[in-house]
Amino acid sequence: MVALSRLSLADFRNHAEALIAPGVGFVILTGENGAGKTNILEAVSLLTPGRGLRGATLSEMARSDGPGGFAINARLASKVDIGTGTLATAPKRRQVRINGADKSAAALGEWLSVLWLTPAMDRLFAESAGGRRRFLDRLVLAREPSHAAHSNRYEAATRARNKLLAEPEGADPAWLTALEAGMAEHGAAIAEARARTVAALRERLAAQTPGPFARAGIALTGWTPASADARSALASELRNGRGRDAAAGRALAGPHRSDLTVTHLDKNMPAETCSTGEQKALLLGLILAHADLVAEQGGKRPVVLLDEVAAHLDPLRRAALFDRLAVAGGQTWMTGTEPGLFADAPAAATRLLVSDAGIAAA
Repeated sequence: MVALSRLSLADFRNHAEALIAPGVGFVILTGENGAGKTNILEAVSLLTPGRGLRGATLSEMARSDGPGGFAINARLASKVDIGTGTLATAPKRRQVRINGADKSAAALGEWLSVLWLTPAMDRLFAESAGGRRRFLDRLVLAREPSHAAHSNRYEAATRARNKLLAEPEGADPAWLTALEAGMAEHGAAIAEARARTVAALRERLAAQTPGPFARAGIALTGWTPASADARSALASELRNGRGRDAAAGRALAGPHRSDLTVTHLDKNMPAETCSTGEQKALLLGLILAHADLVAEQGGKRPVVLLDEVAAHLDPLRRAALFDRLAVAGGQTWMTGTEPGLFADAPAAATRLLVSDAGIAAA
């Protein structure tokens, strides 16, 4: 099981210093709005590859009246120490350490996987495809840690190709071919990993019986490889589409053009046309099912972060959520303004009050 046994923050967001020693199961953070509850969840999310649950820049994360850098450190239940942050002298450069050794951010995925649901995700199905791709990639990363490295390298090659195509004197064909080869290699790996995750999760969701949380049907849409050989197919599309992409100012083929389509299975209804409450229930059901899937296939259940979720559930569904999480095991961090929202959570939960004065046992 993946869990944090210790979390410390220094000059992160509104927390000058914070130290939490959570238990294995529920970690419940309560306090007034603006106290910094979500900031703690964001800190946990940053112990994995990527920009965390807010997608913020590094400079936004450092405490506004602090020295300029920040630090997030954790001890895992497996006795591994991981950390990330920035130095005041290099506020735009992320540093990562695992057991005291400098590592890349992608290496974090080998030790910790985290899934989350936040209020900002409520309109995920009705907004741009980019948000849904990021959501899907988080699901993929929980199963396949190498996905982060492929994504980083694909994005770097794509940016370089776009820049080269924009040169007024014309792009060097040999250099373009080399960049496209990199895009094809890593883009194919991204597409194939997404397809594996969608297929496995779709099968699990379809087998579930109707319950308090809406069942989701999922599918990949938009760009898909033109043949079973995804690498060759993408390389060919990129090579043949240079003129078109130069005119558009961006690559029009590749996994960055894919989308995740979600439907409400029990209503046979597209997620984007469902009510806000139904969309939240679909997202919650997806995350819980995926956490179960990862635990069954890999033996390590992801850490789950649920920001202000309990407040938007009726008492029946709230109790059902606590029961399901308790049976599944693993570590779940939850936030809310009222302690009463968590009255039905297990008695052994770690309950903390977050306030301007700091973090204390609730």
